[in-house]
Amino acid sequence: MTTTAPGAGGEAAKTPAPAPAPAQAPGRPPAPAAEDGRAAAATGSSPWQLARRELRRRPAVRVSLGVVLLFVLMAATAPWLGALGGWSPEEFDKSAIDPYLGGQPLGSLGGISPDHWLGVEPVTGRDLFARVVHGAQVSLLIAFAATAIVVVAGTAAGIAAGYFGGRTDTVLSRLMDLTMSFPSLIFMIAMLSVAKDANRILLMTAVIGVFGWPGVARVVRGQTLSLKHREYVDAARVGGAGSWRILTRDILPGVSGPVIAYTTLLIPGMISTEAALSYLGVGVRPPTPSWGQMIAESVAFYETDPMYFVIPSTFLFLAVLAFTLLGDALRDILDPRGGRS
Repeated sequence: MTTTAPGAGGEAAKTPAPAPAPAQAPGRPPAPAAEDGRAAAATGSSPWQLARRELRRRPAVRVSLGVVLLFVLMAATAPWLGALGGWSPEEFDKSAIDPYLGGQPLGSLGGISPDHWLGVEPVTGRDLFARVVHGAQVSLLIAFAATAIVVVAGTAAGIAAGYFGGRTDTVLSRLMDLTMSFPSLIFMIAMLSVAKDANRILLMTAVIGVFGWPGVARVVRGQTLSLKHREYVDAARVGGAGSWRILTRDILPGVSGPVIAYTTLLIPGMISTEAALSYLGVGVRPPTPSWGQMIAESVAFYETDPMYFVIPSTFLFLAVLAFTLLGDALRDILDPRGGRS
């Protein structure tokens, strides 16, 4: 006969049973807690939050973003910076050049001094700091305005072609092919050479924008074709939503990531195009300063005054490089499939 110790049954009854382990999918190892946290954070993050998080992790991108902001600030405050230096971009300083040496700047490094922080132009004596700062304003104004035209026109044409299809897609696609088949640089030179009395900044912005929109349109068209058959778009269509509501509420947010990445990559090309046209003499006309125009004028003095060539070239190089690095990073973050292709 088996006996039980007093109180053993009561203690056994009071002891709670261990909690059952969570069910594990067969063949799948348990995920670490850190990875679960990162996945949850990534799942609940918007594209802009993800972009900010990734940009903080890349030192080169942080530097390029700082340079971009510096150039934008410099362009926005060009009149005040020029006044801070004490010279306007069109003002001559004959005391800073030597008339007996063909107008060469007095002093070393192209006439750099407390009065002229980056030196002066040969022959004229105009302050290089004032001209470089105002040149940044001209270059970035044309680049940003032309990019806005390209992005708006390209996004509208791409969404319309991809969503409506049929005859609309055929007409817009043929128009894209026709525009891209033109040798754009030659047509820009010809059009800018004919219109001599027009506003050069406005004309350059319009001409550059006319030839740039098909690239954005093709990217947006491809994204729209992949989005218009998604479940949420079909549900909105079945629910009675009109085409305008679907395009603005469902399609446009879906293509915004690639468009933002492509926009940032367009800006350095626009800056280079403006500098090339001004270098060739069909862009911004004197006395309005431009980096490309200054580089063209410095060719005649690169042996006697190399700083006149180095300073605007350095500013142009840094602006294009900073925008390119920032655009590459945004493309990898916001459009990873496009970056790998």
